[in-house]
Amino acid sequence: MRALWFWAVALALVLAQTLAAQARPESFADLAQKVSPAVVNITTSTVVAANTDTLPMVPEGSPFEDFFREVRDRNGGEAQPRRTSALGSGFVISEDGFIVTNNHVIESADEIIIEFYEGGELKAEVIGTDPKTDIALLKVTADGPLPFVSFGDSDTARVGDWVMAMGNPLGQGFSVSAGIVSARNRALSGTYDDYIQTDAAINRGNSGGPLFNMSGEVVGVNTAILSPNGGSIGIGFSMASNVVTRVVEQLKEFGETRRGWLGVRIQDVTEDVAEAIGLEQARGALVTDVPEGPALDGGMKSGDVILSFDGKDVEDTRGLVRRVGNAEVGKAVRVVVFRDGKTTTLKVTLGRREEAEGTVPAAQTQDAEDPAPVERDVLGLTLSEMSDALRQQLDLKPEANGLVVRDVDPESEAYEKGLRGGDVITEAGQQSLATVEDFETRIEDAKEAGRKSLLLLVRRSGEPRFVALSLDDE
Repeated sequence: MRALWFWAVALALVLAQTLAAQARPESFADLAQKVSPAVVNITTSTVVAANTDTLPMVPEGSPFEDFFREVRDRNGGEAQPRRTSALGSGFVISEDGFIVTNNHVIESADEIIIEFYEGGELKAEVIGTDPKTDIALLKVTADGPLPFVSFGDSDTARVGDWVMAMGNPLGQGFSVSAGIVSARNRALSGTYDDYIQTDAAINRGNSGGPLFNMSGEVVGVNTAILSPNGGSIGIGFSMASNVVTRVVEQLKEFGETRRGWLGVRIQDVTEDVAEAIGLEQARGALVTDVPEGPALDGGMKSGDVILSFDGKDVEDTRGLVRRVGNAEVGKAVRVVVFRDGKTTTLKVTLGRREEAEGTVPAAQTQDAEDPAPVERDVLGLTLSEMSDALRQQLDLKPEANGLVVRDVDPESEAYEKGLRGGDVITEAGQQSLATVEDFETRIEDAKEAGRKSLLLLVRRSGEPRFVALSLDDE
């Protein structure tokens, strides 16, 4: 039995080593040879305005005065514009010469030169750019079909999968680096960010180059690195191919992006907010404001929680923004919202985000006459009813309504959650406020309903957000 046990353990170890060997590529050479012809180096040049401060200032009568005057005279009496160049990477996605790279690689360039792996150079024209995802689409005209690579499904990339990056790091020419997918769904600073994080070496000059899976498909566009010294420390970010493909399709068809626009301001639903409104799970996107636009036309209201968009559940604001942006402009979608303790389905016809980014939120109206100001301490807040003097003091519109926060107890929950003097509370319990008595009534209503917290709509400099305050100490 002991001998049998020994052989079983030995067999298991051999099997484990065999599986590990199969998972780890012996070489990336075949893959690199297959995809290299489609990877390109990109050189851009830009004319920079002359800097009139480049010539040194010398004291009058200095022996160098005549010398620098001669230099200035040779330049026609003025400092001359100069041409600067920059390097980046890209990859061909079709045999007729469409090329993908980063927007920041070619931004403001006067001339773009594409250098191919197997030799030769061609001038490229810009088809379209998308600064929000940092993607640009270029086009070259060649004598024959060009070698190209295809996009893969970035959603199938798993943490731990092998990947290979190619590009022109630090201007040293074509180069290959390999690593694994370190993380998925990373966000840096953009609204539509969906980055694959990798430890494959990515440096300056790799920008715009492809990140390949082991099938030779592009699963990401190398865009950024996290580094204290400007060089790779194993934290690189590639924009996921499923984001890039949609952008590229629109740039190819329209020369610009055309993203769907719902027309709401939103924030994530926290546990205390969910409890305050009676929502079983802290999920969805809480609507803080509904300016003029598609959502307002479709009947959406401030305080609604968007639970589903176009047939798919909404987990948080980031997911909703991406889903709306990917939707077709002009499409009529069904939006399920949680309102007053139950779900309601709205039908909204989406607008176009690019046309609406300057939209000003709709102002709230006030029907009642301005009452005499009343001040009271509630939930750690010193509240005052709105008056013309306060509107002028806080630079509010004449129709602004609500309760003004005059002061906040530093030891209160309200202070911990960011409320400060000058904030305006326009709603409590998802109902509008005009008097302190309204506020106190909302507190009593929440207690009677068994709520542990009260949801407030707070505006600061016109920007709305919801805050849930505990009623335990009231």
